[in-house]
Amino acid sequence: MHSVGICGSDVHYWQNGRIGDFIVKKPMVLGHEASGTVIKVGSSVTHLKPGDRVAIEPGAPRDIDEFCKIGRYNLSPTIFFCATPPDDGNLCRYYAHNANFCYKLPDNVTFEEGALIEPLSVGIHACRRGGVTLGSKVLICGAGPIGLVCLLVAKMMGAAQVAITDLSASRLEKAKEIGADFPIQIKKETPKDVACVVQGLLNCMPDITVECSGAEASIQSGIYATRSGGTLVLVGLGPEMVHIPIVNAAVREVDIKGIFRYCNTWPMAISMLASRRVNVKPLVTHRFPLEKALEAFETTRKGQGVKVMLKCDPNDQNP
Repeated sequence: MHSVGICGSDVHYWQNGRIGDFIVKKPMVLGHEASGTVIKVGSSVTHLKPGDRVAIEPGAPRDIDEFCKIGRYNLSPTIFFCATPPDDGNLCRYYAHNANFCYKLPDNVTFEEGALIEPLSVGIHACRRGGVTLGSKVLICGAGPIGLVCLLVAKMMGAAQVAITDLSASRLEKAKEIGADFPIQIKKETPKDVACVVQGLLNCMPDITVECSGAEASIQSGIYATRSGGTLVLVGLGPEMVHIPIVNAAVREVDIKGIFRYCNTWPMAISMLASRRVNVKPLVTHRFPLEKALEAFETTRKGQGVKVMLKCDPNDQNP
């Protein structure tokens, strides 16, 4: 292993021991945003060899079930997924993974970029589900790491204008730096007020809203803001039950779609990074050697910076 990013879910398992129905019942290795170097392959592996630098897709189906057959393997109930109980993650020195879900990195893509393909994939899957295309007007709620990758991908897929909301001025500053047209700091506005502000800045209601916070008020804003016939994609996970203006969405034919992780995104992400069409490097704000993992996790827990990267190879701490 070389570089492993810390995700909000890693911190959540560490602090709370569960996410929804996934409950930590025994010690578990964290980490699922990862890249490394192949040192050994199984006898049937033909597309990789020792020395190859790879990005690891953490979700690998165990069964060829109905979901795999239709290409939506992320929905397979028996899927293996790094750092989701009871499956161990890859924040370690050495790790073995299904070779079909290890992707060779081109020479001009760094290990850290390889690790960032995982969050980038959430953005790709969300924008695909939302139908972002040339000329789309997009609202993103939440400017954390996932909101920021959704911003990068929406722009790359042809969105004409992207507005993004957050409580944090520093996160919105980062969003502006990587291409947001309209950063909107939320203070005490009601969800309907937020929708009006968004409409005023875009000169129209957004075609697609990508909700990345999971906060109830933010989901409400997402419904009110999205134009009739548009799509709201729910990416952020908050409380199990939320109050939302469902009648408003229903009578305006606003489609509400969920996403669960991603599928079929690594090849596209690698092409995007190799062609320099998308730049994820500004997202990495902190780096720690593996020995300082606790300090790295505390940094993420406190919400400092954007993406914290752990360096697992003692002989190579470079990006």
